[in-house]
Order: sequence, then C-alpha cells, then structure tokens
Amino acid sequence: MNEIQKYEFDRLGYLVIPALLTASEVEGLAKAIDALEDLATERLKRPVDKVSAWGPEYRHDAERGYYVQGAREEGRTMIIEDFFNADAAFDLLVDHEPTMRYIRAIVQERPTINNSEIRIRYPGNQTGTHLGGPVASKYRYSYTSQGISCMMVRMIYFVHDVGPGEGEFCVVPATHKSNMESPYEGSDPDKEPGMLGLPVKAGDAILFTENLRHGGLTNRSQQTRKTLHVGYGPYWMKSQNIATMDEEPNILPGTFVRYSPEQRLLFRSWPTLLEQ
Repeated sequence: MNEIQKYEFDRLGYLVIPALLTASEVEGLAKAIDALEDLATERLKRPVDKVSAWGPEYRHDAERGYYVQGAREEGRTMIIEDFFNADAAFDLLVDHEPTMRYIRAIVQERPTINNSEIRIRYPGNQTGTHLGGPVASKYRYSYTSQGISCMMVRMIYFVHDVGPGEGEFCVVPATHKSNMESPYEGSDPDKEPGMLGLPVKAGDAILFTENLRHGGLTNRSQQTRKTLHVGYGPYWMKSQNIATMDEEPNILPGTFVRYSPEQRLLFRSWPTLLEQ
C-alpha cells in the first residue's frame, strides 16, 4: 500500500484496486462460485436450520460447512457464508499476499479473517445502504500516531465486469469520518444523495472500511452479479458473518488441515489451536 493509496483510503474510506487477481485466479474462482451456487440452491429447498440474531433464516450444509440465505430468483440475493469450507478453490484467498499488503497497512493489531461471503445478486436486486457516521466500536475507523487503524474492513473480489446499471457496489465517500448519522429517510441506494457507484473489471477488488456508508445500486441488467467478500479485523474479533455473528470462526477440521501455520493464524487467536 503506497503513500498515495493510504492518503486516498484515509480521505475517502475505500480504494478500487485494479487487477488484484490474475486472469487464472478469476477463472478458477468464478467456476467455484457457479458450482457452489448450484449446491446452495438445492440446500435452500430444505427446512431452516438456524435463525440469525439479526433475523435472516439460514440453511446449513454441515458436510461442506457453509450457511446460505436468500433465494435464486429475480430481485433477490443469495448469500453463501463460510465458503472456504466448501471448496479448496477458494484457498488462494487465504493469506493472499497482494491482499495482505493492504490489510497489514490499515489493521494495526494482528489481522484475522472474520467474514467470508459470496454475494449473488440477481437482476432487479439492490442492497440497502447502511453504516456511515458514528458506529459500533467494532466497525470504527481512526487515525493514530501509528497511522490508519481500522477495526473491520472488507475486500470485495470481482470475477466479472460490473458497469453502470449492473448493480455496482456504491459508497458515500468520506462518511467514515462523519460525526452524524445519515439524515436521509430509507435505505434506497438509488435515491440517497451523494451515493457513488463504483464500476470495476474482472480481477479488480474494492477495499473499504465498514465504517463507510455503503450498499449496492439496483441491478437493472440481465447479468447476475457475483462477488466474493473477505472481511478482516484485529485477532480478537470473532465471526462477523451474519449466521455466526460473534461466534468462533466456522472452519471445519478438514479445511483447517489444508492450511499452513501462517494461514491458520488468520482464523485463530489461541496458540494451542494453531497446532491442530
């Protein structure tokens, strides 16, 4: 993360990072997402396994270790959490060095992964705007004598182009430093003043602080929009997936054994578990 990027991240609360993934990485991840979408669609036909404290109803594939909510239909979103368990194709994102150079620059304590989501947004869908301004301490943004200090941040990886009208991720720049909550009624990102859609190409990524006001503009195209989200924060922060909010990370033993000690450290805060 160079000095210009640090300045822009501090000023705006986000960065668009071109070509963070290679073409071959994009191809492999896209295939894995498509395969998991099919599995999760079948899982959604089963009875509800868990109701999150935040409200959404989840189905849980215990064998593959993921949780899924939503629906595969127009106007809806499917969210698949804990995707690392489901397919080793996603392992390249664990301790992904180009990513970690950014994360280490803005999370001052040892960073760990606390969020892993595949978001599949079907035509007609939008994601309501949220956060910005004063927020819960675990999402706060600050600047100290050591520089930028973030609690939860996210990297969104794009496996296909997303242009105007295709459900762009959107932000209200600089609201991570606002001392006031948004005064605008509702959460429609298409109507909120100051909301900016961020077009991207396949392989690009967007890094942002959760303290920033953000959402997803309406997908007015016939393209289904698919992204991978990986969240980071200090090692003591537990899961920030909605299905397992503030619980221990949901990593299956069979997943954990695939990882190096350095990769395991991204999911664990206790030294004894690092040896498993």
